[in-house]
Amino acid sequence: MDTVSNGGFLQFSAGGILAPLPGELARDYGPCDYDIRNNLNAQYVYQVPLKSESHYLGYALNGWQISGTVFWHSGIPFSVLSASYSANGNGMVNGSGPQFASIVPGVLLYEHKPIPGVTQPGTVQWLNPNAFVSTVDPSTGACYGGDSPKNCQFGTLGRNALRGPNFAWSDFYITKWFPITEQVKMRFDIQFFNVFNHPNFGLPSLVLAGIPGKPSTQTGFGALNYTTSPPTGLLGVGLGGDSTPRMIAFQVRIEF
Repeated sequence: MDTVSNGGFLQFSAGGILAPLPGELARDYGPCDYDIRNNLNAQYVYQVPLKSESHYLGYALNGWQISGTVFWHSGIPFSVLSASYSANGNGMVNGSGPQFASIVPGVLLYEHKPIPGVTQPGTVQWLNPNAFVSTVDPSTGACYGGDSPKNCQFGTLGRNALRGPNFAWSDFYITKWFPITEQVKMRFDIQFFNVFNHPNFGLPSLVLAGIPGKPSTQTGFGALNYTTSPPTGLLGVGLGGDSTPRMIAFQVRIEF
């Protein structure tokens, strides 16, 4: 828990929304940007218990092994923000940057089905756009409902109050050893990276709330549109070519 995470640290470089009101630092108190509440990493190896004394039959039955890795963790937190005030200067919202949006009571926060007029092709909906309302109407730049002390209030949603999607990844390997001499073996591997071909998405890119009932102000809000880098991969972690699709590799090497 903190009030502003260390901006600039790897992917957590967006910085924090400063306390919007003097003396109300608690409004920024919440989970740190890289808070992962639940995390599971596992590895397994199983030596297939087949053994043949026959020289030729042993080439087919002996030396089999299966192994793999499993990674799972819960989603990281993020904030939903209000659009910046950009109207005629009469509003009560101060500061040049965005502030937190407000939550609509009684409305589900998450929606994973496509929403006409909001969800864009090639993206996956994650948040319910009608559960959040921006203090500032993005279509006008003025406070929603008109510039007045009643309408131009900082949003009620706390910092990092939402969670992104969970992460799940598994690799699977089949290994076979072939004896060449007493001291030398040939090893053959089949490697399945992301064996279940499961996509893992990053946080929503557009988190500026719109106005419920105005789809034009909500277009693209709360949708997932990019995948995250895997913990393992054929090309190496973070190179970009193996971020989600399943990849199958064959490997032969001599061990001595």
